[in-house]
Amino acid sequence: SVWRVLRDFVRLLARQINRVVKMPREVANALGVVVLVVLSVALVQGVLLRAVSEVTNSVFSLQNDETRDGAEQPVADERSGSPNSLAPWDTLGFEGRNFVSSGLRADEMERATGRPSLEPIRAYAGLETAETQDERLNIVVAELERTGAFQRAALVVVPTTGTGWVNPTAIEAEELMFDGDVATVASQYSYLPSWISFIAEGDKAAQAGRALIDKVHDRWLQEPEATRPKFYVYGESLGTQAGEGAFDGLADIRATTDGVLWVGPPNNNRIWSQFVSRRDPGSPEVRPVYSEGLTVRFADNSSGIPPEDQPWYEPRILYVQHASDPVVWWSPDLLFERPDWLSEPPGPDRLPSMRWFPVVTFWQVAADLTNAAGVPDGHGHNYGTLVLDGWVAVAALEGWTDRDTERVRGVMEQFAGRDGPEK
Repeated sequence: SVWRVLRDFVRLLARQINRVVKMPREVANALGVVVLVVLSVALVQGVLLRAVSEVTNSVFSLQNDETRDGAEQPVADERSGSPNSLAPWDTLGFEGRNFVSSGLRADEMERATGRPSLEPIRAYAGLETAETQDERLNIVVAELERTGAFQRAALVVVPTTGTGWVNPTAIEAEELMFDGDVATVASQYSYLPSWISFIAEGDKAAQAGRALIDKVHDRWLQEPEATRPKFYVYGESLGTQAGEGAFDGLADIRATTDGVLWVGPPNNNRIWSQFVSRRDPGSPEVRPVYSEGLTVRFADNSSGIPPEDQPWYEPRILYVQHASDPVVWWSPDLLFERPDWLSEPPGPDRLPSMRWFPVVTFWQVAADLTNAAGVPDGHGHNYGTLVLDGWVAVAALEGWTDRDTERVRGVMEQFAGRDGPEK
């Protein structure tokens, strides 16, 4: 009978749990029931994901029609959604309208920094900007052409999180660093918040990231090599997964970009996982060293980001990740396997008292996901102005100094919170 099969399966799970941690049979059986429920839910999710995705997309599309208080249609030609834009304001979605309407203008940057500045370019397409992904990306490229993006010093491509969110702090950092001589481009691919998109649309995120990066890169290649802008890729959280989806591996990243900054990557990221699992012997999982740091580096705070004595070849690839960020360390493997990061000395701001227990640790870290960003800057999934240090390491102009970094950080802190709450 079905009951007998389930009973035998629970007993099998209990025996496996007891192989890892010795405990009374009754406790092991109870944990076996919990695991069976988890696996059953996962199976149901797998069967129903498509239907659920369609329903939730419909629900969250209602918020997409709203506009954040204070977000106004831009008038500058350098922004999508402006009167002359090919991507109308009312099609950009909630996050798209926030992206193109926010940030410092050229005159504000000049007053704050005392340096000449250009008006930063922000190009965006929402799900309602065109019917198909290919049509939306054609509009994105047309927006880059219209605004003169290919004549700027740098072009930053940002595969987004589920709803199309772009971290305003990260974009403000690169715009200030380049004195506005930069274009940033992004495109929405879903109505779903990241935590749902992560479960239901992981493949969709990777496909959308590849489509965006490939489309913009193909057009970028048409510019003369001597004068085209530097080509950078940025991503945060689920956006790193979307960004990684554009590349087959390290060689592909280096052949395509002039540098990559990825912040708070989810644990199941394909390329991130390869770097971490192949890290140099003796380097910890929480801050791995890959191939002596010659091309790829990992950092958990600003002091760990600047290049050290050993060479760091360009294009540079940098992952920024906190030891206390549950997005980075949550994995289904936590159910039955002790991860290296819980066997090694604790990384910065992770509680030394934390221990691994079968099943229990999985749920503890899963619970932390619900408030991953609701913590002070520099902890959890809240990276604050640390993204500025990341940009400096990956893309700083020649002659850049620590004093320049602190000058930009001061301006960012001066205007912090003006563009609405972080996500």
